[in-house]
Amino acid sequence: MYVAVKGGEKAIDAAHALLAQKRRGNPAVPEVGIEQITEQLSLAVDRVMAEGSLYAPELAALAVKQARGDMVEAIFLLRAFRTTLTRFGSSLPVATETMQVQRRISAAYKDIPGGQVLGPTFDYTHRLLDASLLTPSATTEDVSAMAQEQAHATVNNVTYPKVMGFLEQEGLLPQASNTEPPAAPEDITRNPLTLPAGRDVRLQNLARSDEGLLLALAYSTQRGFGSTHPFAGEIRMGTVEVSFVPEELGFPVVLGEMFLTECETVNKFHGGAGIEPCFTRGYGLAFGENERKALSMALVDRALQAPELGEAVMAPAQDQEFVLYHSDNVEASGFVQHLKLPHYVDFQAELGLVRGMREAFARHQASAQATTQANAATGTEEGI
Repeated sequence: MYVAVKGGEKAIDAAHALLAQKRRGNPAVPEVGIEQITEQLSLAVDRVMAEGSLYAPELAALAVKQARGDMVEAIFLLRAFRTTLTRFGSSLPVATETMQVQRRISAAYKDIPGGQVLGPTFDYTHRLLDASLLTPSATTEDVSAMAQEQAHATVNNVTYPKVMGFLEQEGLLPQASNTEPPAAPEDITRNPLTLPAGRDVRLQNLARSDEGLLLALAYSTQRGFGSTHPFAGEIRMGTVEVSFVPEELGFPVVLGEMFLTECETVNKFHGGAGIEPCFTRGYGLAFGENERKALSMALVDRALQAPELGEAVMAPAQDQEFVLYHSDNVEASGFVQHLKLPHYVDFQAELGLVRGMREAFARHQASAQATTQANAATGTEEGI
């Protein structure tokens, strides 16, 4: 029989102590600091902020350290902390066209105003391990020079026009109507998700969805499960100002800056649902340097527009319920990992049920065998 383990509280305390020991690692090795994580593992921090839906680099770095590098656990920690914060209003929409760009590329046009800004990226590097990184070699002077060079490199007051604007000017890419003021977007952190969901809700959901699942769904659309093989109209990342209108003032006040990655994809559209042949747009936006996430988000966003464009919903990436209900890694992790919690009573009930079914099955088999033998005996007597 399965019984509850005795001394559970002491065992849990011991597990916590062991976790702290494993997190610290070898005491002879210098402990990693929050600043080191923020500066040197910035992509991990950016992912945690994006999927934790809280722009707070220091707290995201703390979550990464506390979670021992487990991204999903760190996202869970940051999301949980977010729920404790007081909300006093909503900021104004950020103007990404005024972004202080550090990277900006287009796969649709070679020559764009301002040129292609490659920025910091792995795209053009050899995927070979760099053994020189095994041994820190920077001296104090090197670090100081690097800091000055970085500060100089990030000063960029140049803004660039949106590449997609070229298609809009030609009438090949529909623009949002400006005749009516936009309705206030839904807030999925306050209101439960309902289907069918508008694009504002879908984009909110995708913005904090698991990057791995979005990447898989985006890949599936390119392989034919959604017929979405776009061009990267523009990918840009950099800082934007965040503004808020206090009630007592009545005018915008800049709260600070935020580093974002934005992606707009362009897809050929044969027309339908009263729309003439044109291009359609997929959109992705994420905190920090999060290019793969933003690009995947844009592909899935376009796939989810299928019903609105009169396209048949035939693939997982086009199915709102499938995508929106299963892409949140915090919720998914909770549902999967709850299986590790005690289910002793439930299992005992299942155990008793299966035992009873096996006994009934054995009785049925015995009865069927007896009937078969009786029929065989009767047939033999008739033959005689």
